[in-house]
Amino acid sequence: MRRAVCPGSFDPIHNGHLEVIARAANLFDEVIVAVSTNYAKKYRFSEEERLEIAAETLGSLAGISVLPMGQGLLADFCREHGASAIVKGLRSVQDYQYELPMAVMNRQLTGVETVFLAAENSYTHLSSSLIKEVAALGGDITDFVPSTVLKRMV
Repeated sequence: MRRAVCPGSFDPIHNGHLEVIARAANLFDEVIVAVSTNYAKKYRFSEEERLEIAAETLGSLAGISVLPMGQGLLADFCREHGASAIVKGLRSVQDYQYELPMAVMNRQLTGVETVFLAAENSYTHLSSSLIKEVAALGGDITDFVPSTVLKRMV
């Protein structure tokens, strides 16, 4: 069985994330959506809420599970869960430059490979931070997030 991990804080999960996760599910037998917490970030949703939203949003897609990443290295999480790959969506060259050193380090630490998927053009502008900002200022985010997020952000 080919298992991959799609990591992220998913605060909130948005349509760009969903598109990458769905494409990953077509490439691998199983995709673990690993919800992480970076304590340097300020979150809109708690880890429990982010796990719940992701599970509710992705529940209808076969071969996808949602787990907390917990403390520690992503490479170790992958090894513990038998994942041979990490899947990351790339929106821009800047994303690639940020992600490449981590991909090399993860491979050197545990042998896990990173698969980069280019984001669909219609989602390259999306980020969780931007969605939170637009929502906080009263903008309409309906086209950018699943209904599970929309009902919690309005």
